[in-house]
Amino acid sequence: MIEADRLTKYYDKHTAIRDVSFKVEKGTVVGFLGPNGAGKTTTMRILTGCLPPSSGTARVAGYDVLTDSLQVRRRIGYLPENVPLYTDMKVADYLAFVAEVKGLERGRRRQRIGEIMEKCGVAKVRRTLIGALSRGYRQRVGIAQALLNDPEVLILDEPTIGLDPRQIIEIRQLIKELAGQSTVILSTHILPEVSMLCHQVIIINNGQIVAVDTPENLTTGLQRSTKLRIRVEGPVDQIGIALTQLPGVLRVVTEDEAHLSAGDAQAGETAQSFIVESERNCDLRREASRLIVERGWGLLELRAADMSLEEIFVRLVTKEAQEAQA
Repeated sequence: MIEADRLTKYYDKHTAIRDVSFKVEKGTVVGFLGPNGAGKTTTMRILTGCLPPSSGTARVAGYDVLTDSLQVRRRIGYLPENVPLYTDMKVADYLAFVAEVKGLERGRRRQRIGEIMEKCGVAKVRRTLIGALSRGYRQRVGIAQALLNDPEVLILDEPTIGLDPRQIIEIRQLIKELAGQSTVILSTHILPEVSMLCHQVIIINNGQIVAVDTPENLTTGLQRSTKLRIRVEGPVDQIGIALTQLPGVLRVVTEDEAHLSAGDAQAGETAQSFIVESERNCDLRREASRLIVERGWGLLELRAADMSLEEIFVRLVTKEAQEAQA
């Protein structure tokens, strides 16, 4: 659905992106990540036909963004970081204007605008001037205009910025519903959002792609050991020693979450969380749970403690920076 091949963009002597290449399959949701100034926005502007590359090629839905720019624009919806809304227009009038610009059939416009306003939660402010809306509602109007033409490809630059927690949940659910219908590229600084929504992650740093893969494969490739998070009620020192003696364990560290409940205080015991690191592909869940139960301690939690997307992001970006300095 999207193919970028060695995209490069120069601004005078500054290289914004260099040899950016990736593919995105139809119907997937892709997280596009990178530090500020890494080249995310430049890449998205090229894909939408808003900015020509200095070299390289890009195709969206089979059309070249340079030679078939109009065909590309008909098939995409774009929410830029700063949404270009007309603040002196009412919401419904603005969406009607956008629908006309995007070439929606006249007989279908009113129904489509109504559907999108309901989906994006702006129906109740349809008669309100955009300039009088809160930032969260303006963001919703921006998402609505991006969805009007039922795009094959949806490119969202920080779609949940400025929204309250309830609105963020609603927009995330909307993006999930679009998966399979539209191909979505999502740029965001909220990394847990990527973990919840995305099938694929593209990480860019200093204008170059440093990783393209699923979150699961990135974790497997970078994680050199297996980690368990175990929360136990009992004598902390004894528990730590016993866990360390399990076969395959490399180290055991405590998390700074120890606290006494009223009952624990009388018994002189605490509820403590431990991170148990073992050899890669060594599954200690059965042995650890058996040990804790046999010793009469309280097993409150036991789960895998895989690398978070934040840790993956930091490691890849740091590694790339160190290699550049070497």
